[in-house]
Amino acid sequence: MRPLPTLLTLALAAAFGGFTATAINAHLDNRAQAMPSATLPTIASLPAAAGGQPLPSLAPMLELAMPAVVSVNTKQVVRVRNPYFDDPFFRRLFPQVPQERINESLGSGVIIDAAKGYVLTNHHVIENADDVQVTLADGRTVKAEFLGSDADTDIALIRIPADKLTAIPLGNSDQLRVGDFVVAIGNPFGFSQTVTSGIVSAVGRSGIRGLGYQNFIQTDASINPGNSGGALVNLAGQLVGINTASFNPQGSMAGNIGLGLAIPSNLARNVVEQLIKHGVVVRGTLGVESQNLTAQIAQGLGLQEARGALVTRVLPGSSAAAAGVKPGDVIVAVDGQRVDSSQALHNIEGLRAVGSTLALELRRDGKPVQVKAALKEQPRAISGDTLDPRLGGATFIDLPESLRQADINGVLVSDVTRGSRAAQSGLARGDVILAASSGEFADLASWRASFDKRPPQLVLRILRGQVQGDLVMR
Repeated sequence: MRPLPTLLTLALAAAFGGFTATAINAHLDNRAQAMPSATLPTIASLPAAAGGQPLPSLAPMLELAMPAVVSVNTKQVVRVRNPYFDDPFFRRLFPQVPQERINESLGSGVIIDAAKGYVLTNHHVIENADDVQVTLADGRTVKAEFLGSDADTDIALIRIPADKLTAIPLGNSDQLRVGDFVVAIGNPFGFSQTVTSGIVSAVGRSGIRGLGYQNFIQTDASINPGNSGGALVNLAGQLVGINTASFNPQGSMAGNIGLGLAIPSNLARNVVEQLIKHGVVVRGTLGVESQNLTAQIAQGLGLQEARGALVTRVLPGSSAAAAGVKPGDVIVAVDGQRVDSSQALHNIEGLRAVGSTLALELRRDGKPVQVKAALKEQPRAISGDTLDPRLGGATFIDLPESLRQADINGVLVSDVTRGSRAAQSGLARGDVILAASSGEFADLASWRASFDKRPPQLVLRILRGQVQGDLVMR
């Protein structure tokens, strides 16, 4: 059998990888001993120029962009729970045993305003941190000030008191197209100022369980642990995304498989503006409840395909009610953006600015209908006293989007005052209310609407940890 040409053999090794590459490389090693005249270095080397022009390089752009990418180090003091140390005798015998430990984590960040020292990063990078230190590209380390964050979009804003900073200009992520070249800059596994390149694999990616509001840029540029919060830049050196996650069914530590996700810069810009102005992110709602379509329901409504958000309830006084949306309508597009499911509609609501007017494309009795509705601000928290005396002392908020993406609907108990009526009935902070005898609800707005008529007996179905149960409120 004739030996394969050298370049073809190398190509096969790269294509098959793993065991195959090892076997072929072993074959090459053996053959190299038998054929000392092989000139692999000469064949593999690249010319300095092609057609009289220097080969293109990302180096000039990266020299400008890389100083704006920083390392974000966080520390969190965690109390170690040891039942033996509830006894003073054991504490006196073993005073040297630590009762606290410090959890440290490492991520990345991007300087977006050099004059003000604003650094953009991921919420999950700085979540629950007691101390945040930022290490600049020039080696300086400074303590960061927390300005605000939004867990549902995984965006956080911190500020560093330092001079001679370099910022990355924000680009327009809406102009990204599949196939555009992008570069990821960050600190994977603690290797600072690491650059990987690739293309935009998809835009508007959503439907990923366990994450919040989703409108991700998907890229095959390697994004690994430690890249979170780093920069995704275009070839002009503009920030088009914030690297947030890599997708691997085997877990993040299994390595990169070319499925990286980044938060679009336009979404990050909107969140930052709200954090600077309000300290929190204010979201809007159309005031509808909806469900996914089944093939049977779609057929009954005269639709050719089972896609869209079927409106099951229109809240009184909502913008959807004012626009004429009715139960039974199917929302199939918003501002020309296709809506395939109830979750997709909810995602769009959460990502659009409060006060913006949305063009809704509906199907009513199988016929197309177009209406316009403005997003009204949705309440961020509701006191139980305003709903029903039996809920006195409890405060309710909307569920985190990570739970909603896991197909859980309801409201979250954010606080219960000790000794209050709600506490005496057994309601606790962290409970998720899935259903109630007050009526159907899916979120905070419809939870409030369900108490228009107070039920004679108030029973809550709650999820506490992994256990469901019914709680009678007295």
